Amino acid sequence: MNIEKLTVSAPGRICLFGEHQDYLGLPVITAAINLRISIQGEKSNDRIFHLDLPDIEAKEDIDVSQPIQYIKERDYFRSGLNVLLRENVKFSNGYNCIVQGNIPINSGASSSSALIVAWIQFLLAIASDERSNNPLEVARLAHQAEVVEFKEPGGMMDHYAASFGGILYIDFSIPDGHQQLYTQLGNFVLGDSLEPKDTKKILARVKGGTLEAVNVVSQKNKKLNIKTITLEELEHYKNLLSREQFELLKGNIVNRELTQDAKILIRRKNFDHRQLGQLLNAHQQELRDRLRVSTTKIDGMIDSALESGALGAKINGSGGGGCMFAYAPDSYEQAAEAIARAGGKPYIISIDKGVYII
Repeated sequence: MNIEKLTVSAPGRICLFGEHQDYLGLPVITAAINLRISIQGEKSNDRIFHLDLPDIEAKEDIDVSQPIQYIKERDYFRSGLNVLLRENVKFSNGYNCIVQGNIPINSGASSSSALIVAWIQFLLAIASDERSNNPLEVARLAHQAEVVEFKEPGGMMDHYAASFGGILYIDFSIPDGHQQLYTQLGNFVLGDSLEPKDTKKILARVKGGTLEAVNVVSQKNKKLNIKTITLEELEHYKNLLSREQFELLKGNIVNRELTQDAKILIRRKNFDHRQLGQLLNAHQQELRDRLRVSTTKIDGMIDSALESGALGAKINGSGGGGCMFAYAPDSYEQAAEAIARAGGKPYIISIDKGVYII
């Protein structure tokens, strides 16, 4: 471990299409954004990682010369170290680190996944582990540290987005099912509603209800599953489902098809920005009306952004609070002002690259 100083930077993300689909094994389209978290470290003379987190006015010390015990919920710095130690990554020195960022926290812009991706990348790099050059491995290990280690219900979408960057189509049903989508998108405006969100509660209701509905349908017809069932087929089983189960499953089927439509659109030579906005609006309608993950305030922020000239807008993340975003390539300043008037905190953002080492 000969690296004396190192800085790693990882992006937040927006989910363009496929919200609440990754944990069902369905494809998503994500985009890394130019709001980021950085970890700047300098080798210390001990085996302690000294972490300074000025954004939240906190400090942590983690001694890797002894077993690492978790001392709080979602103890990501310790879980990252534990995951890598179990993967036989060796740390002969500690580091003095400063962790800073400008991603809104607990708002659906993936600040926690950006943090853990940056941390895993930092740790692999200082250990001279070859996996630091493999974004797929960085994403896998970050998911282990953030989700699997604490038995959380989330998927890998955020970790892929922060690790690979750019616009990414991810199909979780096949190995290495990720494709970079290359097109030139204009500016977005991310709007933080400043409403706290309960991700666990939202995921439990939406994921649990959808899987229950799929199970009911598949018991009657084993050939049907969430990846292939059509809206026409779903109607035949409507009487077997509760109203909520039916709406959740229908919303996820519609969003599955919108994601495929968006993939085709983004890969076209003659890209239509207005059509992208229309697909975003259709996606939001399902999230609001069938999955019921939007809020009154976020709906107002979306309406204000659209009235100001934005082409499309939707909630971002699990919902129940947090952020929305608007696609406004020609009117991003007006959209930002409209979101602020509706009570949100706007950030003008653009697509950015994935985690990298400085």
